[in-house]
Amino acid sequence: MSAKNHPDFMEEKEHLDYTLGYVKENLESSIKEKQRIDQEVSSAKRHFDSSESQSYIGLMVNTMLQDRVELRVKNLEKAEGRPYFARIDFKEEGKKVPEKLYIGKMVLIRDEDQELIIVDWRAPIANLYYEARLGEAGYLCPDGNISGDLTLKRQFTIDDGILKEIFDIDITTNDEFLQTYLGANADNRLKDIVSTIQVEQNQIIRADMWKPLIVQGAAGSGKTTIALHRIAYLIYTFEKRFNPENFMIIASNKLFLNYISTVLPELGVERVKQSTFQDFALELIGEKLKIKDTSEKLIRFVNNNTTQTEIKENVLLRKVSELKSSILFKEVLDDYVSIIEEKYIPNEDFKIASYTVFTYDEINKLFLNEYRHLPLMKRVQEIKKHLTNGLKRRKESLVERLQYNCDRTVARLKSTMEDTAERRSLIIEAIDFKDNTIKGLEKESKKVVKDYIAGISKANPFQYYKDFINDRELFHKLLKEKIADEDIEPVRKYSLVCIRSGLMEIEDLAPLIYLKYCIYGMDEKIPVRHVVIDEAQDFSVFQFYVLKKIIPESSFTILGDLCQGIHSYRGTMDWKDVMKYAFEDSNCQLLTLEQSYRTTVEITEAANSVINKIGDSNLPLSKPVIRHGEKVSVIKKDSRAEIANDIREKIKEFTKAGFKSVAIITKTMESCEDMLSYFKKDKNSPYIITGNEKEYKGGVVIVPSYLVKGLEFDVCFIADGEGEQYKDTELDAKLLYVSMTRPLHKLYIYYTGTLSSLLNDVGR
Repeated sequence: MSAKNHPDFMEEKEHLDYTLGYVKENLESSIKEKQRIDQEVSSAKRHFDSSESQSYIGLMVNTMLQDRVELRVKNLEKAEGRPYFARIDFKEEGKKVPEKLYIGKMVLIRDEDQELIIVDWRAPIANLYYEARLGEAGYLCPDGNISGDLTLKRQFTIDDGILKEIFDIDITTNDEFLQTYLGANADNRLKDIVSTIQVEQNQIIRADMWKPLIVQGAAGSGKTTIALHRIAYLIYTFEKRFNPENFMIIASNKLFLNYISTVLPELGVERVKQSTFQDFALELIGEKLKIKDTSEKLIRFVNNNTTQTEIKENVLLRKVSELKSSILFKEVLDDYVSIIEEKYIPNEDFKIASYTVFTYDEINKLFLNEYRHLPLMKRVQEIKKHLTNGLKRRKESLVERLQYNCDRTVARLKSTMEDTAERRSLIIEAIDFKDNTIKGLEKESKKVVKDYIAGISKANPFQYYKDFINDRELFHKLLKEKIADEDIEPVRKYSLVCIRSGLMEIEDLAPLIYLKYCIYGMDEKIPVRHVVIDEAQDFSVFQFYVLKKIIPESSFTILGDLCQGIHSYRGTMDWKDVMKYAFEDSNCQLLTLEQSYRTTVEITEAANSVINKIGDSNLPLSKPVIRHGEKVSVIKKDSRAEIANDIREKIKEFTKAGFKSVAIITKTMESCEDMLSYFKKDKNSPYIITGNEKEYKGGVVIVPSYLVKGLEFDVCFIADGEGEQYKDTELDAKLLYVSMTRPLHKLYIYYTGTLSSLLNDVGR
């Protein structure tokens, strides 16, 4: 309700005024303190003397103070306009009066008496706001379970320091405050979600860090915001054990990373590693490989090619992707590595001079059995140590024997011959032989291990992969009975063409990482302890498997939606496969978020009717919150020009109404370019999202269906809903579903000719 109509308005206004006053006063003093410390640090660096320990200690102390005061300034600046968003009153068991706690995005403590002014939303006690009902309640903290009585849950709308709305609530689902939030524009939602986190979202955010977690979340269920808030929560909770650099987000593309890049700093989190799988993989492989545009193959499928040649080529492309993305291909590579290791050690004894130190069989047995748990090159390192130690022992034994033989020879000569020039010559000859032989042993021993190890192959992972694809006989042998015989050679030839052209595909990256892991191991220990993967339905089971292998001490949060699996030919079709193969079913949790907080009831039901056409019971439908809007409009026009004109007029109308983000969605990039041609003379012409952007600028965009996933807009126009574009296939149904689940408020579907059969139940 309007704040002024609430009976506690004056009390809350006074508290807000006090808080804002404290924030302003402390911000000014903190800025002055920061300026002073900055000057001291700058001066200390200019006059730094590494020989003086006191100088070093002073610089280190001031640098730590600089970081702390900088964080304090940032927190106070954030609190200037909206210091908190909620209040809870909680009377702990054994205490007489309840404690009033105001919850915001950061903690704020009064310096003079350490009184808590604002509670960080990530603190254990804040869980009462997100999950507890009024009455008996409790929360878990490091001291154990704290029980008591929750007497008040209150939410605030505060803008620029003005208290606009107050809501007293029991639970946070479907309340008026949530409805107000859901009615906001798209550009504000991602940053403000912390105030409206729902119970099921909160449970995922605060879930055990060390248990792998897979979240199947419907479109609009808040997967991305959950991912970001989970990282912020874990960093806060484990700040004494881990740094932000120990957390990593892996997303499907750079545009998406940019789209979320402003949110983590808003949550008080900096320096978290953010990467696409492709960039991370190339970093791990350590080779300068060129990768084909990841959308290239999908575009071919999206274009609905109809000639027999095109259909045949598309079938082959699918088979290549499905094979290389599968655990089956991992097993094929295991067989390949077994063949490599059988011939890895040169078939020769390890000798010094003419003396055998170790036979080939002895060395190979160590390699294949004793050190089998290690990658091949790490086994070689152990073999090198073994050879070095064995050589040392053998050399000492040989020197002792040479000395013994020399001493015997000298003694025999002395006992059997007179002291003549001949005897003296023979004794000198025996001693020289001993000394020269020992010198030879010393000289040879310095390089004999190195020479033996040099004979072991050191090809890089890409070379091994290339050799495997090149070797027709071996490729057929290892793939036989794993895929159809008639598919083996076409798959090999296609892969060979890619390698020879110097352009690999994203599906080749997991196999390359795996080969490096099996043959070389990882060069350095990867300092990541928790990995969050968004849009995870586009990742293959093999990708999940290698990530788990190379970062074994890390835990994972995986979020995706199988209904949006437009890359299903190389992605995941069933989360159970990920649980079984990547995590070996070890404590892995699978949670489902069905509730959609993005679109209206009408838009959600329309989108569900499309995905239902696939008839796959594994695809869970989304359930909208009770927020109604206009029916989805399905509009027929005679031409693209008429469609563009109608969209233009509606955009003008919606811009005046305050909507800030609009998407015109067409199925293909070619259709996007065609649609743009009708807007080029406009003063504020829309721009096309191509997938190569590093920045999402907002406003009015034209975007192909396969690039719109992960984005959201106030209003969406699907400009080509005819049957010629969207056929009755799984891929087209998913592309249409993704497109239809992007708008917050309004959805318009245009078509010429005949409407796609996928849309028969929409707008009726």
